[in-house]
Amino acid sequence: MAAHAHRGGSEASALSALSLGVPLAISAAPAAAVLSAGATLTVASVQVAAAGTVWVLTQASTGASVVLTLSAAGAEAVSVTAGTAVVVTALSAGWILSAAGKALCFVPNEIGQSLIHNERMTR
Repeated sequence: MAAHAHRGGSEASALSALSLGVPLAISAAPAAAVLSAGATLTVASVQVAAAGTVWVLTQASTGASVVLTLSAAGAEAVSVTAGTAVVVTALSAGWILSAAGKALCFVPNEIGQSLIHNERMTR
């Protein structure tokens, strides 16, 4: 029996690899209004809470803002301060936010959210 590769395999592999190296952020506001391909956002504030880190990002051209929450584990890998410029890259499953050429986090859209699965593995 012959094996056939799935056409979207490279994208799935990229997202799988991305999830291992880039923290996942959850949006507290409608992200699509602010997160668009090529948009440049500015970090307005960074607040550390018991559950993780909360970023407020604003878009200078529209004044719109989005609030992102990173878990404590994800926030440890990323150091962002107020005033940092953040660039948005759109993917079919969400957005990658980066600063100075370094990926900061992945914000899933509805498609991306449906692909995320977290289950404890036991032996």
